[in-house]
Amino acid sequence: MEKLYYSIGEVADTLGENVSLVRFWSDSFPKLLKPVRNAKGNRMYTSDDLETFRQIHFLVKTCGLTLEGAYRKMLSEKDKVAQASRMLALLRQVRSELEDVRKNLNVK
Repeated sequence: MEKLYYSIGEVADTLGENVSLVRFWSDSFPKLLKPVRNAKGNRMYTSDDLETFRQIHFLVKTCGLTLEGAYRKMLSEKDKVAQASRMLALLRQVRSELEDVRKNLNVK
């Protein structure tokens, strides 16, 4: 079951980054990320926002684009970026599972 809203800390943990970087990206992509504020004023992100953060992370950290370059790429080729980001996440998951299998085989 998927949550409705994620805190900035949960987004940071999911991406493996620190909260200040997530906040910076949120401020740098105002047209793509629109956090809702709770009663305390904290930013809360939807699952769509989380996917956008994953795409930003992919473009900036994996592909080495600048924030401006990532922004332009997301506006012009959103479907391609989304597909590449999802594919990389799936490959990482498969790799993790294969490493677990290898560990279990070495134990016996």
